[in-house]
Amino acid sequence: MKRSPLRHVSIHGHAVGYRRMGPKQPTNDTQTILLIHGLAGSSKTWDAVMPALAEQFDVIAPDLLGHGESAKPTGDYSLGAFASGLRDFLAVLDVPTVTIVGHSFGGGVAMQLAYQHPHLLDRLVLVGSGGLGREVSWLLRLLSLPGFEYVMPLGFPKPMVDLGTNVGRFAGRRGLRSERLGEMWRAYSSLAGAPNRSAFIRTMRGVIDPGGQTINATDRLYLAARVPTLIVWGDRDGIIPVEHAHSAHAEIERSRLEIMGGLGHFPHVEDPERFAEVLIDFLLTTEAGPVGPEPLRDVILGNVS
Repeated sequence: MKRSPLRHVSIHGHAVGYRRMGPKQPTNDTQTILLIHGLAGSSKTWDAVMPALAEQFDVIAPDLLGHGESAKPTGDYSLGAFASGLRDFLAVLDVPTVTIVGHSFGGGVAMQLAYQHPHLLDRLVLVGSGGLGREVSWLLRLLSLPGFEYVMPLGFPKPMVDLGTNVGRFAGRRGLRSERLGEMWRAYSSLAGAPNRSAFIRTMRGVIDPGGQTINATDRLYLAARVPTLIVWGDRDGIIPVEHAHSAHAEIERSRLEIMGGLGHFPHVEDPERFAEVLIDFLLTTEAGPVGPEPLRDVILGNVS
């Protein structure tokens, strides 16, 4: 499988890692896809789908601050800060507009970007997205408990993580690999480092508490109807329930819903070929940009009335 090498760009003095692939002969009409990973993830989560997408599109997958190979400063890890950071990232790369694809926490970031900076958006794609309801897995709620950061080093010892990674590689070479478990292990193993854990805790507590998700975009989902919107979910998602997909689809006029049978929280990892087919079909059969000429003010006031 062809993989994009990791590149870096400096934004506000912080290194941001990203991967980028595209067609051999891009044109002025080549559209750009921005792929946003989830909590404790990185741009690597998109490795299996980027080559297929890059045959026709310019594909960019950054590591959010605090994740992957990007810097992990002490600072603001709110959804608004991530959205503004992506705005600046696109400006530095001289990318005017994108179809933004957000997975899990990245879906919340994608919706925040669409809300704060709608001029950057061609389309919106939500994959097992956060921010659409209170329900979330018990494990994430447990990790949000006050003081849990002091216990985390005991649960993520680096020697055990290294051993588990080596065992996983051994099993993978012999064809004994679950893509879903592999992605979950990658997220787990990223927390072996203290800077990663600190960034993870600050990020997670901005969106989750012991009772579930604290950020809910459902009251503003009608705004997403201003651009073509696709919702993708695995019907066996054990992290965020598939019911959130159905509810969001009902709230977003003209949205598309793709429930992927037999898949869990990582459809782009568990069945990358099928995921890429769904996304490419959406891109080729929709027009980029706002749907309808109504000013934002009229849309908001119309929803109130």
